[in-house]
Amino acid sequence: MSTQSRGFLVVAFAASAIFALGLGIRQAQPLFIGAVNSATGVGYVALSLAFGIAQLMWGVTQPLAGAVADRYGARAVMLAGALLIAGATAAIPLAHSALALTLLIGVAGAVGAGAIGPSLLMSAGNRWIPEAKRGLANGIIGAGGSFGQFTIVPLAQLAIGFAGWQPALVLLGATGLLALPLVLYLTHGAHAAAHPGAAAGGSLREAVRAAAGDRSYLLLNAGFFTCGFHVAFISTHLPGYVATCELPASVAAWSLSIIGLFNIAGSLWVGRAIAQARMKTMLSAIYFARAVIILVFFFSPKTELVFFLFAGAIGFTYLSTVPPTVGLVAKLCGQRYLATLFGLVMLSHQVGGFLGAWLGGKAYAATGSYDWMWWADIALCLFAAAVHLPIREARRLAPAAA
Repeated sequence: MSTQSRGFLVVAFAASAIFALGLGIRQAQPLFIGAVNSATGVGYVALSLAFGIAQLMWGVTQPLAGAVADRYGARAVMLAGALLIAGATAAIPLAHSALALTLLIGVAGAVGAGAIGPSLLMSAGNRWIPEAKRGLANGIIGAGGSFGQFTIVPLAQLAIGFAGWQPALVLLGATGLLALPLVLYLTHGAHAAAHPGAAAGGSLREAVRAAAGDRSYLLLNAGFFTCGFHVAFISTHLPGYVATCELPASVAAWSLSIIGLFNIAGSLWVGRAIAQARMKTMLSAIYFARAVIILVFFFSPKTELVFFLFAGAIGFTYLSTVPPTVGLVAKLCGQRYLATLFGLVMLSHQVGGFLGAWLGGKAYAATGSYDWMWWADIALCLFAAAVHLPIREARRLAPAAA
């Protein structure tokens, strides 16, 4: 492997590690729902709303942070994000009302995680990685989020057992500070500057207007909405679903960890596969596979082994949608405003995430069951599988010359 190739991999792995910390902390927070609810008495629906708002704010932040980063550079945006998610997570034990919890979990922590989210990380990485290697690089970055889930979630569960939920949250928040030196490396020197092709690439307003008029870009948004719905539902309410099946809480922690482990393999595999296969076809196949996996799980006996098998199967497809989705955005819209335009697609994803997290709590409070949510997951997966097929996989907006 050449020195230049190793340099590209270092950039990809640095961005991957930042994503691991941001997403791992977010995915570990639902483990604390029961303890926070018992300590504060705010109610399960109120906490579900806070996590639903977090899904929405994570999505809202990414195009806004991307626009700032596209114009002024990513360093300050990402440093602020790392500090915000670390501080907000550590401060959760100090919150004793629904409003305070919503501000910490739903706003501050989510905004911080969004500022070190995949849209900024993949944009920052792709500007310094040749087009032929971007699929693999995006797979590595996407796998980082899964690695964070695989490692940080069980460690958070262990910390709860050894130290209690309040110290565990402080330790979880402090973990986010590890992102600071990685951000400084990723944005060092040329990485900290705005995109060099600013003048040649047209204005951000023009790019957004052109994308909004592109049918394929709108279909991509619609498909990613459904992805957010069921990913957020599973990540937020799997601990509660495990409890309704009268299984130990450790089953939920290990299931979330297994999802992360298998998604590493899924993200790396799809990152390589999209170099040969059409990205829209890969996305359609992934969503259809999810529908089948959830259907089989729904009708299976709910044992520990079934949960772990489900976690492995769904984990392989979990974030493997990200590399082909960001690849399609780059094909349709070019690289110049990728952080903003992929951020808008992520916003669609997180609107779905808000509904998945919030409606999961509402459905359980109303019926005492999550059955309706599983059926909604299956239907939306089939919708997403169909909606990607008409996408015209061709470049619509010429990227600026580097």
